[in-house]
Amino acid sequence: MSALKIVTRDAATGPVLELLGELDYATAPELRDVLATVTLRPGQRLVMDLAGMEFCDSSGLTALIIARNHAHAARADIALAAVPARTLRLMNIAGLDQIFSLHPDSDVATRP
Repeated sequence: MSALKIVTRDAATGPVLELLGELDYATAPELRDVLATVTLRPGQRLVMDLAGMEFCDSSGLTALIIARNHAHAARADIALAAVPARTLRLMNIAGLDQIFSLHPDSDVATRP
């Protein structure tokens, strides 16, 4: 069983979720559970800080799409920060780099 830790904090633009560890088949439900508790207002930006993410499989990518759908349902934006190279490669292959706003780090992603 893989370990995933999710740290939630607030920024001026909206909530930031820091993912630490592995986002995969075993842990993706944890992210979905946390997302269900995140309240977004129209115009806010949900930032997913992936700097501490060590691994992501297709279930993890699906969980990120669910996060995007959650944000859009609230008429909010979503941004991914510090996407690891391997995950970015998977996103590029799947075309997900075209639907997410990508930033080098959470400081840039949380700028108004």
